[in-house]
Amino acid sequence: MRIALIHALRHSPPPVEAAFARLWPEARLMNLLDDSLSADLARQGRLTEAMTGRFLSLARYAVETGAQGILFTCSAFGPCIEAVQRELAPLPVLKPNEAMIEEALAAAGPSGRVGLLASFAPTLASMPPEFPAGLRLVPKLAEGALAALDAGDAAGHDRLAARAARDLAGCDVIALAQFSLASAAPGVAAATGRPVLTTPDSAVRKLRRMLQAPDTWKAV
Repeated sequence: MRIALIHALRHSPPPVEAAFARLWPEARLMNLLDDSLSADLARQGRLTEAMTGRFLSLARYAVETGAQGILFTCSAFGPCIEAVQRELAPLPVLKPNEAMIEEALAAAGPSGRVGLLASFAPTLASMPPEFPAGLRLVPKLAEGALAALDAGDAAGHDRLAARAARDLAGCDVIALAQFSLASAAPGVAAATGRPVLTTPDSAVRKLRRMLQAPDTWKAV
């Protein structure tokens, strides 16, 4: 099956490709990257109709190439991705975090505490409303982690993420809000002693279920 991966951060492809290699190696992947989307969002401070149009254009192109499913990998663009889901239904289109949210709810329970760690500040504005009401969400920004990754300092990125995650040690489970944070999962787990979920692994598991059992995935 051909799966389109659509990215707004240039650090997102490696972790999701690694997740597919572990969890669904048979899938054929294509990557579409427009990292100006994240730069524009950071500069403008809000999502715009023009950004939604750009997401729709990327998704339409993916379908034209024969993609049988689409996975978006930037958590800060939820409403834009929802527009794609509406237009392309019933084609499987996943928001980057929806599968991880489902797994976090299962791990923490409906009234549990979920730590949400991000390195891209807009994610902490756009993502919390996607969690179900009643779930206690504890957001935390890993200051400087994304800048370290931008500078090529992957070890520094992981170290800063683990340091920030210490404030989430009282949660039942910790969710890493961005694909680019997946590499920090072992350090976050060691720093907090809590279970850690990553968006790439959760998303690949759900997308595989959706495409391999298309008539039953909504019940899974």
